[in-house]
Amino acid sequence: MYSNKKRGWSEINKRKKGQVTIFIIIAMIIVGLAVLFFFIIPRGEITTEFDEKNPYAFIQTCMEDKIEDTVEIISLQGGSIAPEHYIIHKDEKVEYLCYTNEYYRNCVMQQPLLKQHIESEIENEIRGDVVGCFNALRTSYEEKNYNVNIGPGITTVELLPKRIVTNFNYVLTVSKAQTDRYDSFSVVLNNNLYELVGITNSILDFETRYGEAETSLYMNYYHDLGVNKSKKSDGSTVYTLKDINNEKKFQFALRSGALPPGYRTS
Repeated sequence: MYSNKKRGWSEINKRKKGQVTIFIIIAMIIVGLAVLFFFIIPRGEITTEFDEKNPYAFIQTCMEDKIEDTVEIISLQGGSIAPEHYIIHKDEKVEYLCYTNEYYRNCVMQQPLLKQHIESEIENEIRGDVVGCFNALRTSYEEKNYNVNIGPGITTVELLPKRIVTNFNYVLTVSKAQTDRYDSFSVVLNNNLYELVGITNSILDFETRYGEAETSLYMNYYHDLGVNKSKKSDGSTVYTLKDINNEKKFQFALRSGALPPGYRTS
């Protein structure tokens, strides 16, 4: 009897060990499939199903991240992708938008057409991605046996109140059972860079005419605005404008009314 009982416990232990082994094997298979999936499908690739009746959505999905990233870089660097005359602030190259190398003097505007400059910077930075996205759109149609013609056009960027609109003047014609034409492609981002650039221009205008701007006046008028001034030892100042609702910000540098080393105001 004791032998039978012992044999029974032995069989139960064997079954438990077998179950544990099976669970381990299943877990290893799941992990292996996850790793395989991660490496087979490249990150950043558009994996949503292509809608042949809505190429506008394809371009929106393909371009919006690039535009957003470009706008963020430009906003942190004073309006330029690759600033030429800048100061380092928190590891960022922040461009001087108003500058003088003299002491006591008010600065001179460096980018009098700041809005247009920023629009041009965005256009230039995304140009290669625009071509890539329309080529990818062509491929998606051809994989569904469409005849495709894409007439390349001009890309324009506009800073508008509360949004940034990027227009792609491309004409897409696709045909299979019938012929369809699509044009007026665009990507719209909800972004208040237009407003921040307007405030920046106001500050710069004040600095060139009268000297150091009083930031509290702007914050009293624009209740959703935060303004920070970071003074540097060489007389430079980095302004950071921030929308407190969405954390969007624009920062720029200037050197104006600088005082000689060792000079102290009373």
